[in-house]
Amino acid sequence: MFETARYEGRRRLRGAAILTAGVAAYAGFIVWYFTVLEGVDYEDVFEDLPPAMLEAFGIQNLSTIEGFLGAQLFSFVWLLGLGLYFAYVAGGVVARDVETERMDLLLSFPVTRSRLLVEKFAALLVPMVAVNAFGGLIIYLLVLAIGERIAVDHLFLTHLLSVPFLLVCAGVGLAFSVAVDRAAIAERAAVGTVFVLYLVESVVGGAEGYDWIQYLSPTQYYEPTPILIDGSFEPIDSVILLVAFAGLLILSQALFERRDI
Repeated sequence: MFETARYEGRRRLRGAAILTAGVAAYAGFIVWYFTVLEGVDYEDVFEDLPPAMLEAFGIQNLSTIEGFLGAQLFSFVWLLGLGLYFAYVAGGVVARDVETERMDLLLSFPVTRSRLLVEKFAALLVPMVAVNAFGGLIIYLLVLAIGERIAVDHLFLTHLLSVPFLLVCAGVGLAFSVAVDRAAIAERAAVGTVFVLYLVESVVGGAEGYDWIQYLSPTQYYEPTPILIDGSFEPIDSVILLVAFAGLLILSQALFERRDI
């Protein structure tokens, strides 16, 4: 059982290692940069910025390592960088095999389309878990290396609660992957959709009269900075993300079952 998931998961090990190394390198730069800016009066630097921009980039209390990491690392790498990455990768899960005609071979095996889709998608958990588990450990060690302290439970929650958010981003990519035949189209459409949703919540959502639109974006339901600073989060937000992911997965399965390949 789960032969497809194991095979696809092993194929993603190298990519997971490269992704984790890249995130760790950027985290190292951000932690080092925090030491360079020690003593800077952040209140003066950001006092002229509009509140909407401060909220969009997760800027809260940059004089602490938690606030600095939230604004400079998690609000960009996890919310935008990894969100786009998993949307892009998921966009090729099915479409690439259809384009190369490998899907014909896979469907010749005694396995249902629904199970095949779930197992191929499950392989994305390899880089998703790796970047959060090892990335979180590396970030913690880097913070200790500069003589700072960060609450382990807050850092753990920040990474754990990012998983439902990343699943939704990957779910968007999966939906496009089963809807089109060309991987490049699916990947670009997935990346474009996730990026637009990011802009919707960050820019448009704060406009007067358009507050409702921000609830369409998954970024509305995952705010890493408050979790890092004081561990505050709303459990219902993660539930909403998991429900959204389940809906995208069911939609993808329904589309895949009806496709003529």
